Amino acid sequence: MPQRTLRTPLYSAHLAAGGRMVDFAGWEMPIHYGSQIEEHHAVRRHAGMFDVSHMCAIDLVGADATAYLRRLLANDVARLATPGKALYSCLLNDDGGIIDDLIVYFFTPTRYRLVVNAGTAEKDLAWLRTHLAGFAVELTPRREGETALAMIAVQGPEARERFCTAVPAARGAAMALIPFQAAEWQGEKGDWMIARTGYTGEDGFEISLPASEATTLWQALLAVGVKPCGLGARDTLRLEAGMNLYGQDMDERISPYEAGLRWTVDLKDVARDFIGKSALARRRLTHQFHGLLLLERGVLRAHQHVFTPHGEGEVTSGTFSPTLNQSIALARLPADIAPGSEVGVEIRDKRLKARVVKPVFVRHGISLL
Repeated sequence: MPQRTLRTPLYSAHLAAGGRMVDFAGWEMPIHYGSQIEEHHAVRRHAGMFDVSHMCAIDLVGADATAYLRRLLANDVARLATPGKALYSCLLNDDGGIIDDLIVYFFTPTRYRLVVNAGTAEKDLAWLRTHLAGFAVELTPRREGETALAMIAVQGPEARERFCTAVPAARGAAMALIPFQAAEWQGEKGDWMIARTGYTGEDGFEISLPASEATTLWQALLAVGVKPCGLGARDTLRLEAGMNLYGQDMDERISPYEAGLRWTVDLKDVARDFIGKSALARRRLTHQFHGLLLLERGVLRAHQHVFTPHGEGEVTSGTFSPTLNQSIALARLPADIAPGSEVGVEIRDKRLKARVVKPVFVRHGISLL
């Protein structure tokens, strides 16, 4: 029996805005609303919004919540002390491969929220539940029923101010946030979580709210000039910002060290034994994560072969950068390659020149090259 396609609470709003809908991880989502390039530039220059309700929020509550997450995550939630503080981490398997990358929000030592990727949510939940034995913890996914949440990301240099114009009652809570922090706020029909996080390399908020309030917020943001943006612009924005995409730049075969995410593995507490820790210590690092800037005419795409003096590598994500007006990519290259090196990329049976760069191309609308 074919699996049914899922829709977010904003599906009708996407159709009304002219969204071109496509399948993404089993969800019917907008790829663009007419022009991916215009949507990309709107986020870099002004403000754009994305429906990210296909992602899954999981509330985690219980006396052992902190101990449980210290066991399950490669990053250490013991670092979190301020209510609302967020932490990016990987969920690893026994071999040190990445099951998923996620954000965890701390509220108290007995209450957290995880936000995981759409395509891995069921797998993640199964893994988390498998390791509940011995821990006094309760997991509650917030995708269905009366407690279902929607999520809207508002991103760009004007995003925070426009959000506060659209929802003036939330201004105090929202504007007090520092980057990578969240606040709980009472909406008309339930609790909201306003987080100063994002996936574009721009400032802004990611707002989780009751599904029944999503369309009202979407319309209020439209009214103050926030442009609807689809998955296409989301991908070019995140790639310019050097942000990984699960299933493309990393998966269960790849360790955080090979995905440019060594900084998310916290080894300071030598007594902490998280899942995958011993496997990471045994793994031999043969490849590292880099950026590529194409020096000739063409477009870098995933799975293209990269040739270097130290062996072969592969493009994991590639695109034409609207901000830089050049083709860029993320790539896994032999460990001995350094930024500044020139390599060859096989594109349509030709080997084109590219330069190895640090894998962050644009931040806050400014080129870092």
